[in-house]
Amino acid sequence: MAVAFTGAGWIPIETNPDVIQKVKQSSAVLRFGHPVPMGSNTKYTPRSGGVVIGRWARSTSAPADSSPNDSVLLNTDKFGGKVVVQAEDMEDSLASIVDTKSGDAGTSFAKLFDNVTLGITAAKGTSGWGFDSLYYVLTQADATTGYTANANLTLAGTGGITYDNLSASLGLYEVGDFFDEAETVVIAHPSFKQVLRGIKDSTGAPILNESTAGVAGGGQGGTPKLFGYDLQWSMGAKTSAAGSATPTGFPFIVFGNRQFLQVGHRTGGELAVNFQDTDTGIGVDTDENLLYFRARKAFAVGAPGAFSMLVKN
Repeated sequence: MAVAFTGAGWIPIETNPDVIQKVKQSSAVLRFGHPVPMGSNTKYTPRSGGVVIGRWARSTSAPADSSPNDSVLLNTDKFGGKVVVQAEDMEDSLASIVDTKSGDAGTSFAKLFDNVTLGITAAKGTSGWGFDSLYYVLTQADATTGYTANANLTLAGTGGITYDNLSASLGLYEVGDFFDEAETVVIAHPSFKQVLRGIKDSTGAPILNESTAGVAGGGQGGTPKLFGYDLQWSMGAKTSAAGSATPTGFPFIVFGNRQFLQVGHRTGGELAVNFQDTDTGIGVDTDENLLYFRARKAFAVGAPGAFSMLVKN
């Protein structure tokens, strides 16, 4: 007797390329961050204090560098969830349900990852996550790099977002030792879009360019620019007490050096997908199919002085 093939039991743990693309489009940290492959749950990455070059007098020993060197700890945390799909629904349209839910999961993961890595206001010991966010790091002193607590964290206050405080916030990063024009990126919550479109520079030109040509009316679809730097919008760029895919805190904009957004990848893909069917999987007892999503990621701020943040509070 012929049996209609539904794909049940044939979907292994895999990384859907469509999900990867969805995550990359939605997560600024995963797109811009510096990837660090990890073979264990923790990994130290060296942090150089730089090298000081001075005058070398003739017939004398070379001046010795005394810059402090240390390491940044990447600690992995696990992201995941599951979707219950009735067996009757799977028989109707397996591919559409799996693809749709996988895309939704990728979007949710991307927003959550950005919020957890950028916007949590509490320390990791309080929030429960395995690493501290950029927001929290900017509120703490770092004796090794000479960073002063809250130095690069600016609250817009009652005056709102203006050209002056945007420029000043960016300037806090630009005058630091970690500035690199080629590696500079900007991450902002979409609520900044309307604000930025209305702000003009001293020549009367909008400071936000959303065209590939870099001028109003140019070809669309490229990476937008703010003050000449690559910009990506992120729904996760809001403050949060414990991390959320739908944060409700204050939106913010981040300026910084992408090389100091350390993103640890414990598993190969961005989001692993596993389908457990009602015939051979654990769903046989309830006649329900289970779609699992999982990712193991780590995060660390390479140096607080490599970033500045303006919060629209």
